[in-house]
Amino acid sequence: MRLITFLFLICSYCLKSQNVAYVDSRYILDNIPEFNIAQDELNNLSLKWQEEIDLLKSELDQKYRNYQAEKYLLPENKKEERENLIIQKEQEIKTLTKKRFGPEGDLYQKQQELIQPIQDLIYGAVKEFSDEAKYDLIFDKSSDLIMLFANPELDKSQQILEKLGY
Repeated sequence: MRLITFLFLICSYCLKSQNVAYVDSRYILDNIPEFNIAQDELNNLSLKWQEEIDLLKSELDQKYRNYQAEKYLLPENKKEERENLIIQKEQEIKTLTKKRFGPEGDLYQKQQELIQPIQDLIYGAVKEFSDEAKYDLIFDKSSDLIMLFANPELDKSQQILEKLGY
């Protein structure tokens, strides 16, 4: 317990000698029209691609129901053929889902294409602001970093928006 208290005191002392501020990147992004347009485009693409996948799933369900209804009347080779078609359709759906929504999928690529340039602009503005105002540390209030208390006077989000021209 003593060690934790000691480390806290040292960190507090170090931070007092540094110029610290924070920004709220969520607030900044919400006030950039290009970001909202990009988000709308991503949402529309996501919905379109999900509908495409849902249509394939519906076709698969129909094929499966038809197969279930007819399987006792089909010869063995036709049963196997239908089962293979169903398995193929399932694989097609999995492949398309991964292609559209996977970790390196189309949605991720489009997100990188539309959002990354905006994030780069914000980073550049924060960097320029910090250089001009001589800030040693600038935290992002909206990130996973936990801020138990934030003095509103240290919030420089509006200045970053102004630097970006918004």
